Formats: sequence, C-alpha cells, structure tokens
Amino acid sequence: MAETFEFARALILGKITSLPAEQVPLLEAVGRVLAAEVKAPWDLPRWDNSAMDGFAVRAEDCQSSQPLLIDGCLPAGCSAVGISVSPGCAVRIMTGAPVPAGCDTIVPFEEAEEKDQHVLIKTHVRVGDHIRFRGEDVQQHQVVIAAGSVLRPAGINMLASFGMDNVTVFGRPKVAILSTGDELVELGEPVGPGQIINSNAYSLAAAVLEAGGEPVVLGIARDNRESLIEKLTEGLQADVLITSAGVSMGDLDLVRESMEAVGVERLFWKVDIKPGRPTAFGIKDGKPVFSLPGNPVSTMITFEEFVRPALLKMMGHSRVIRPFVKANLQESITKKAGRVQFLRVRVVNKDGHLIASSSGDQNTGILSTMLRANGIAVLPASRERIEAGEEVEIHMIDAVADLDPSL
Repeated sequence: MAETFEFARALILGKITSLPAEQVPLLEAVGRVLAAEVKAPWDLPRWDNSAMDGFAVRAEDCQSSQPLLIDGCLPAGCSAVGISVSPGCAVRIMTGAPVPAGCDTIVPFEEAEEKDQHVLIKTHVRVGDHIRFRGEDVQQHQVVIAAGSVLRPAGINMLASFGMDNVTVFGRPKVAILSTGDELVELGEPVGPGQIINSNAYSLAAAVLEAGGEPVVLGIARDNRESLIEKLTEGLQADVLITSAGVSMGDLDLVRESMEAVGVERLFWKVDIKPGRPTAFGIKDGKPVFSLPGNPVSTMITFEEFVRPALLKMMGHSRVIRPFVKANLQESITKKAGRVQFLRVRVVNKDGHLIASSSGDQNTGILSTMLRANGIAVLPASRERIEAGEEVEIHMIDAVADLDPSL
C-alpha cells in the first residue's frame, strides 16, 4: 500500500537526527550550521575610535569662530597613549584610530578648513559626532551568533573580528550514491544499443553538494544479488545511502530483496505521488536509506522532496523545506485523484501577479523540463482538475529573480 506524501516526509524527518558537531577552519564553515552559541570575548569596538578621517576636538571649543591649533596626529593602528586634545586645540585623526584623551567629537576633513597649522570648524558640532564608542556594536559576553544559525559572510566577519579561526558546526553527511541496472554505462564509456549513461549519479551528487553534503559515488550495481549486496554493503559505510532505480515491479528489481539481506529495515515502499511513486525508505543502524526511481525527473524530484530535507536536518538546519509562493496557473491541469502531483513550472511576475506555466512535457523522461523549471507546483491529492487561473502553491527550486521585475 502506498503512503501519502505528507506521511512519508513526516516519517523520514522523524527518523533523522543531527550529526555530531565538529570543529572546522573558519572558511570551511561557510553555509554550515553553528552547533554552539558564540559569545563575544571582548567589546566591539574594543575602544572608542574615529568613524571618519578628520580632526579630534572638544565640542565646546567649536562653538566660536576661532581656529584651533593642530598639535598632533593619530594614524589608524597607532596607540593614543600620550596624546590628548587640549583646550583650543585639535588632533588630526584617521578612520579607526583610537579617540585621544580630552576629545568628545570628530569633525570630518570636508567640514573643516585647514591653514597655517590651524583648523577652522565650518559646521555645527555635537558631542559624540563621528565617534564609534567601545561596545556600541557588541558587548563582552553577549551572544553574537546563536546555536543553529547558518553561517553567512556577515557571521564569518563577526567571528573573524573576535579572532576565531576555528568554529564548531554540525557535521556534513557523507552520502553514498548507487545506481542500479545492467543497461547503465559509466560516463566516458562507449554506449551500445539499449544502453544508458549513468547520469543520475551525477545529478544526485550535484544535488548533495548543493545541499551541503559530501557525495560518494559508488558506481553501478548490476542486476544480480551478489553485485547489489556488495555495493549496498559498501554504501552503508556512509552516513546516508541513496539508490537510483530498481524499486518498481519489474522482474529484475532486486533492490528491495537485497536491502533486506544487508539488514535495512524497510519503513515504506511506494508513495502516492506523481512522479516518483516507487520511492522507498528504510533505516540501517540509524542511517537513512533512500531508494529513488530511475527516471531522471523522478529521481531529481524525489530527492528534492524527501532526501534534501533529511540532509539539511542532519546538518542542523531548522528550515529544511524550500520556500513556497502562491501563483496562478496559466493552463488547466487534469490529474489523478488521491495522488499529489508535482508539476514542473516556470514562475514569472507579470504586472505584479505571479503566473506559473508548465515548463513542457511532464513525462518523467523529459529532462529538459527540469532545466526550464524554477518551481514545482504541488497539486493536492484531493483534486482531479485545477482550472486555468486558479492559485496553487509553488515550491521554488531556483533563484527568484524572475519574480521581481526590478531584478
């Protein structure tokens, strides 16, 4: 009996736990999830400093039209020890330099006129102007990045500002990818009559990389028990195993039998979806095992809907499903009731309204429709027909630039 789409995905995610944390060099943490909160070891900025190239002054000395004597200079990177702003004086200062004693204001060069070792302030001055005060950004011991945060360039900058060259993040899963079938040949090999290049292995490996995992391509298992058991045993050394093809009702579909032989507990086989109905999921020693159908489009869509969320959860992500938008279908669609249908669509913004149109022939062997699609319309199991103009939920799988005409 086939499971519902919602049940199957919930079951998968319910079996997934985060991988152990590991410490990695800072730049290797980009895009990964922080496993422990980071607290500031010191104030940021660490001292009061100038936000502009200009003059360090006392605000009360700038209320008259009298020029101030320039009696010092503070370049960035220098200490302010021994330098102070005396009454009636100013100190030349560069951006980032520490504010000298006696100074309460910075006046930018463009708002002053320098002549004969004196400076005339040409603007109204307020106490605190153009000074970055100690701790105004982050205070010592403050949590600056919470556990569970995805590290983006801004987070990397913050960690680097505190001298952190290593960071603790959730692990990346090693994902074994196994293709099955006597008809398959590897990339670069001669292709004979009736043979197919093992392209699914590459699309799955690319999808694993894009999600943040580490693909381990196992090659091809032939349609016999010995070959399958050998390759499955190898694949179960990884954190996740994905097989492609061999789970339908054909006479040579031995994957299910071989899975049982290597100890994989089957949790479901078949999901009421189109495409991708012959999708199976199991567990072996806590490791998820996905058996995806062999048609290229079915493989890619079932990875997107089932495998990718599981990998993200393993890596500590809290948001594991790509964003949805609502769009109006451009054409009517007839489908089978009782089955969720994934329609490959192209979503565009027309006069402020999102319009979704089919990206082409929805046959699962038509790979070019995936190239043209930037979204997957999720058509409910309860519906048999969706009329043109009706609003549907679109699972966005590509950049959303087309949705904003200003981009």
